[in-house]
Amino acid sequence: MSGTEISVLFEKSKELDQLRKDLEEDILEINKLHKKLQACKYHLAPDIIEKSGDSILQRLRSLYVHAKELSENEMSVSTTLMAQLDALLQSGLSAAQRKKIEVSEQKKKRIKTDSDISRFPNATSMRNQLEYWASLKGEQVAARVTPDDAEKDEWFVVKVIHFDKEAKEFDVLDEDPGDDEESIQKKYKLPLSRIIPFPKKGDPSNAPDFPPGKHVLAVYPGTTALYKATVVNTHRKRKADDYSLEFDDDEEDGSLPQRSVPFYRVVTLPDGHRQ
Repeated sequence: MSGTEISVLFEKSKELDQLRKDLEEDILEINKLHKKLQACKYHLAPDIIEKSGDSILQRLRSLYVHAKELSENEMSVSTTLMAQLDALLQSGLSAAQRKKIEVSEQKKKRIKTDSDISRFPNATSMRNQLEYWASLKGEQVAARVTPDDAEKDEWFVVKVIHFDKEAKEFDVLDEDPGDDEESIQKKYKLPLSRIIPFPKKGDPSNAPDFPPGKHVLAVYPGTTALYKATVVNTHRKRKADDYSLEFDDDEEDGSLPQRSVPFYRVVTLPDGHRQ
């Protein structure tokens, strides 16, 4: 290992350490602002609440955006460090040792896990991620209730009852079982990979800005089932709180009608979706 290589690793480590310190400062400030909002709610007059609340919310949004950028930078620097360390380790290994590592990595890639969290907001640690998932209790989310080997994927709007932090599984309730008189509300125990949180209903500015032509998963109007659809107009361009969508297999008189769906009932289409 050369002195230059050690110097590069040292500089990257310092950069990573600074990013984490900056992120911790953002989190502390965010927590303070949350407490201020709570204080406004219980101790201030309505007109003061509105003025103070707006200012605090704007500051909170700015902090969340900055924290997101720091998290992404932290991930980038960490990835670079790991690549540099792997290269240094590989250079000092024998051919037989390198082959053994390659085989081990290939096996890991073939193992399917339910720890895919790419559809959830960025978090600075596993603890924060677990807290976020647990905070979904009582919220409605999109859930795939069919097993991995099913012919088709069936997604429904369900309510989160509980999140098991150890097993990383959700207990959810299908509140609308159907029109059959004998139908009952069904409960499911589902892994993370089968859950997609909806955008917050009261904040359309944070909803994904899906461009026209983008394939999404959306709740079909008048139902609690989600189907694949294509974006015709985004809610931001239309200055409205809904998307204009065309659902697959929704043909009427030889064409696909455009249907309006609220932004908080539209999510990213999962990879490998079967319909």
